[in-house]
Amino acid sequence: MSPTVLIVGATGNTGRSVTETLPSLLQRSNALSKHRVIGLTRSLESPTEKQLAKLPGVEMMEKNWVEITADWLREHQVVRAFIASHNNPNQFAEESTFHLASLEAQAYYARTHWAIESLLGSPEFQSMLWTSLQPNVFSQFYLSSAAEFIQNYRQSGVRGPLRLHASKNAPVGIIDPTEVGIFAAYLLASDDPAAHNKAKYVLNGPEDIAGAQIVELVEQHTGLKLKDEDITYKDLVTFADSYCDYQWAQTGEAGNVITYIKYALETGWDGKCTASTTSKEVLELAAPKRTPAEVLRALLSEQ
Repeated sequence: MSPTVLIVGATGNTGRSVTETLPSLLQRSNALSKHRVIGLTRSLESPTEKQLAKLPGVEMMEKNWVEITADWLREHQVVRAFIASHNNPNQFAEESTFHLASLEAQAYYARTHWAIESLLGSPEFQSMLWTSLQPNVFSQFYLSSAAEFIQNYRQSGVRGPLRLHASKNAPVGIIDPTEVGIFAAYLLASDDPAAHNKAKYVLNGPEDIAGAQIVELVEQHTGLKLKDEDITYKDLVTFADSYCDYQWAQTGEAGNVITYIKYALETGWDGKCTASTTSKEVLELAAPKRTPAEVLRALLSEQ
């Protein structure tokens, strides 16, 4: 397969002229003469599509561009791309998902937080005081599958697979979200909010925990001795797929955007979300106290 130049929105106002002009330019280029053009369209039956499909070196494809993945880009050997995206409110999330597909996968909401912080940091928002709270990983989310495993075993006596979001050895300072709220309340009650203006505070819990330690907690609550084959670490794919299917399938949101949540914990797996990274202001105002073991006990009492 030849290297590909991808044109998103090939039959649109700007995409059409790109598709019409590009093939002849590629042919005249010494370096790019063997490249082909793929134009994406909503319908292969439109008159414009049929006209473009007749151009030498152009292949028209019917595909929703926001569902393009890194695997798809590699499969079609896409080396360059032109995007004429929509201007709907979700344009940033969808277009940035495409840009990141062949680079470094990043959860969509991390990009959203970055965009909001960039907006608030612009000159137009100079008069507004703001503080960004950046909790790394919520305890209930990190421990939910462990709590489910324990509860299922207690009820049925059947040992199912233990699928953990955690990696086996990377320590993460998971935090109870209620303690994020407590810290936020302290900020809101501050006599001098300007002291925290434009600050970005990292929040973690008081203790680090790795996947192997979560397994130890599970064993303590069940009396089991789990083997390596009973455990899957770094499992976010199962969660992301079910989250997309049950939470978002009927909303019309792009599944390719939502499922990028499967990459959300990679920073933690790299050992960059330990309790030691907590901002000193958090420790001074309202230091988090709830340990992973306490949160797990609370989860079990609620089920």
